[in-house]
Amino acid sequence: QVQLVESGGGSVQAGGSLRLSCAASGYTRSNYMAWFRQAPGKEREGVAGFYTVRSSTYYAGSVKGRFTISKDNAENTLFLQMNSLKPDDTAMYYCAAASRLPDQWSRVSDYNYWGQGTQVTVSS
Repeated sequence: QVQLVESGGGSVQAGGSLRLSCAASGYTRSNYMAWFRQAPGKEREGVAGFYTVRSSTYYAGSVKGRFTISKDNAENTLFLQMNSLKPDDTAMYYCAAASRLPDQWSRVSDYNYWGQGTQVTVSS
């Protein structure tokens, strides 16, 4: 059974930083992983993706330059370093993993394993 467990969410003021972690178990290795977020009343959207092959990274335009995705392959843990946080970043953040190469890194339906989410709240 694949399990993804997120941690690191919390409440910060605008301009602050948080680091999210996602520990994966039940995999020999998760090659295609990503962070998504969902704000109340909005659709879930891709924030950043990480493909183990070539350590490829992908970012949504709204977070590029502020967020950094990385992965510790030995620990099978995915991270999301979030700097210069804005109130618009407030959302539940989810870790996701795909069994095979996604057609699109930010497409929700391309990922078949999900964590329970961790809340990020940014106040102005």
